[in-house]
Amino acid sequence: MISLQASTSPPPEQGESPAVTGAAYGMLFVLGVVLGVVGGFEHSWYAGDVPVAAIVWLPILFAVPYAMGRLIGGKMGALLPAAGWMLVSFFLASKQAAGDLVIAADPAGYWYLYGGTAALVVAIMVTRSQGSWLLRR
Repeated sequence: MISLQASTSPPPEQGESPAVTGAAYGMLFVLGVVLGVVGGFEHSWYAGDVPVAAIVWLPILFAVPYAMGRLIGGKMGALLPAAGWMLVSFFLASKQAAGDLVIAADPAGYWYLYGGTAALVVAIMVTRSQGSWLLRR
């Protein structure tokens, strides 16, 4: 005989699928790459002797990884855009085979590279995490 009694156990929790999580992390890395490419070519606007565009990039380079870390809920969300930016920016600052480089060794380049790296590190450090992934069961 079939029992029509209601089940008292709660339904299993549905989490994000690994494919969705991987796609989100991949897009965060691509976001960092886009920031690096755009910033690499647009950081050298000056107002007199002040590298205005490079200084304007610093709060952007703090805000984007910090916001993504808060939205994802962990430091990995902040680390991936930072890694994409660093990869592209330091590549654009290195001398290529033809002798060209995009980010020059001038005040704008220094503000953009070193100030941007500091902004990214601070953004990663102040992003709250949902707990250590090592301690999860």
